[in-house]
Amino acid sequence: MSFGGFLDNSSGGGLGGATIVADIPFSNNMAAAGAMAQNIYNSPGLSLALQQPSIDNQGDGVRMGENFDASIGRRSREEEHESRSGSDNIDGVSGDDQDAADNRPRKKRYHRHTPQQIQELEALFKECPHPDEKQRLELSKRLCLETRQVKFWFQNRRTQMKTQLERHENSLLRQENDKLRAENMSIREAMRNPICTNCGGPAIIGDLSLEEQHLRIENARLKDELDRVCALASKFLGRPLSSLATSIAPPLPNSNLELGVGSNGFGGLSTTLPLGPDFGGGVSNSLPVVPPNGVERSMFLELALAAMYELVKMAQTDEPLWIRSLEGGREVLNHDEYSRMFTPCIGIKPAGFLTEASRQTGVVIINSLALVETLMDSNRWAEMFPCMIARTSTTDVISSGMGGTRNGAIQLMHAELQLLSPLVPVREVNFLRFCKQHAEGVWAVVDVSIDTLRETSGAPTTYVKCRRLPSGCVVQDMPNGYSKVTWVEHVEYDESQVHHLYRPLLSSGIGFGAQRWVATLQRQCECLAILMSSTVPTGDHTAITASGRRSMLKLAQRMTGNFCAGVCASTVHKWNKLNAGNVDEDVRVMTRKSVDNPGEPPGIVLSAATSVWLPMSPQRLFDFLRDERLRSEWDILSNGGPMQEIAHIAKGQDHGNCVSLLRSSAMNTNQSSMLILQETCMDAGGSLVVYAPVDIPAMQVVMNGGDSAYVALLPSGFSIIPDGTASPGPTTSNGNGDSHRVGGSLLTVAFQILVNSLPTAKLTVESVETVNNLISCTVQKIKAALQCES
Repeated sequence: MSFGGFLDNSSGGGLGGATIVADIPFSNNMAAAGAMAQNIYNSPGLSLALQQPSIDNQGDGVRMGENFDASIGRRSREEEHESRSGSDNIDGVSGDDQDAADNRPRKKRYHRHTPQQIQELEALFKECPHPDEKQRLELSKRLCLETRQVKFWFQNRRTQMKTQLERHENSLLRQENDKLRAENMSIREAMRNPICTNCGGPAIIGDLSLEEQHLRIENARLKDELDRVCALASKFLGRPLSSLATSIAPPLPNSNLELGVGSNGFGGLSTTLPLGPDFGGGVSNSLPVVPPNGVERSMFLELALAAMYELVKMAQTDEPLWIRSLEGGREVLNHDEYSRMFTPCIGIKPAGFLTEASRQTGVVIINSLALVETLMDSNRWAEMFPCMIARTSTTDVISSGMGGTRNGAIQLMHAELQLLSPLVPVREVNFLRFCKQHAEGVWAVVDVSIDTLRETSGAPTTYVKCRRLPSGCVVQDMPNGYSKVTWVEHVEYDESQVHHLYRPLLSSGIGFGAQRWVATLQRQCECLAILMSSTVPTGDHTAITASGRRSMLKLAQRMTGNFCAGVCASTVHKWNKLNAGNVDEDVRVMTRKSVDNPGEPPGIVLSAATSVWLPMSPQRLFDFLRDERLRSEWDILSNGGPMQEIAHIAKGQDHGNCVSLLRSSAMNTNQSSMLILQETCMDAGGSLVVYAPVDIPAMQVVMNGGDSAYVALLPSGFSIIPDGTASPGPTTSNGNGDSHRVGGSLLTVAFQILVNSLPTAKLTVESVETVNNLISCTVQKIKAALQCES
């Protein structure tokens, strides 16, 4: 994932707010990460963190809690005075504390701390807001300050934080008060002209109790609303609905995640949602859900509610909806039971489409608020799942949420989902994403395709190759900052363009399934926990500075992202596919021009990729390809000899999750200024080995904390995924006449090479043949080294 602002932030002042990383009990050298659930992290650009305004003038992002209102970040003169109280000290005087022995009048002398002193003070304040006398004495000696100055600085800093929190609480109370006052006024207005439900005429107030007046007014409003929604849903679903309440949101039996029974029949969702900025009204005003041209948006709201109900039901229900498979023990959707329980919310399945469904539950080192915020931000969502999401964007915001939270947020999104193989086309989906809080610490985020809805409303559409049925996750907070995540993936797709090698993998729900999403989420959050730890893991090269580690990780992130874009031919780059007769059938060759991109060499870039099946476990194949000592058996860049690891940055507890810098031990004079940057990662969903040659001078700048954006590289590498239970490989016998399929791996090999340094040059046949021979030779060397040529 992108470690965006985290990697850019060279040092930390300020305070943190929303705790996003658990108190993880890492063994041995990872134990330092355990304190992060209680620590307040100060990086404003961290992908998993909630962005908050700055409190003081030191340039550090300060987050005062997950629900902190950004409006209170605007400074007043009083706040500036308080901000200075943490940085400036009266020499020997603070507040009412004065030296009783010295009663002579004297002028107060102000002492302004240096930036280095403030940085050290802030660092200790994050760990211990109430230092004891020993800690203050040690800090005063180290910073050349008096102990009283250190004591008064911490007093002022605590006072400043308390003041900010009180202001925030007051702001929330004022908002709640204004909301109650508005509701009171609307009720009073409705009571002035009550309507008799029997005759439709004006009701006599004296004949009705106050409670009965309220109930009748509410009942009449709900009836009108239900009739309107049923009419819209009937048009959308193509069948009449007598009552939407029974077909969309029946109560969940024995459920801890009830959809809620709101006063409007919409499952607890208010009928006055704050609309997004595209309506010009801002997020602070409550406007009707349906805008003036809002027939389609009303249907989006209804679709969101139906999809949310289906997702929660599928996440909670076990048998007979989900049946445990005999092969591998994974869960398989019972389609007959599914059809009985749910009405298709996006219409019937198109002819020729296949269905894949999967469910996975896991514990993740992130709290529910941070995960929800990541999922609702398209950029941070793509950064969290870099190998699965090629490109994504938010196309429209129907609702930004209620009460300053993501509860009730509805937005339209576009995404390109990928499986790292040229034999599997990118899945383009247009979908609605709806977020809802079901209870304290319990959230759900659901996706559902909107192409059918747009066809119904008459909007222009294109041919859809993939439809996303209600899919998403239910997140429940656990102690120590962990979360329990239940992920459901349910998709209908056209497999006509999928290579036969990958069809069993996709139909089983493994390729794009819930297991892959959860495994990637767990690995990425663990990586963040490691990187946020102040302790350098064992095996890391301590000679690399903290800023150098961030720069190297940022460079590796860009390298891996470009590798994925080249394998799957996503629209991140403008690729031109070549249909050359001298290229193997299963090898895809593409070209593009690299111009004015400081992160790549200028010229014509050629990408070649292919996928093969190998009869061996993904773990064995991954260990072989990432081992620098065995690299000479397949890599021409190794010059026929082993390679040496000269830098190592851990990204997880597994030693295979890391970023390395390699140097050939058989270097010749022509390659004396070349190193290899390599990133490797592995989880239950698959593994990745990506590398690129880099210049030694450029890497020296990066390792010293310099900007990595100007390091030119073109990545190559491997993607490894398990082939699943339905392996297309050979069968073996156990001697009793019984046979079973051999489990194996699907290996994708991809190269990006600069074939000409002039962007205007034409591609030659010799260049294509060279790259084709390179990729074929590499595959053959791997097979020979692992003795699986058959």
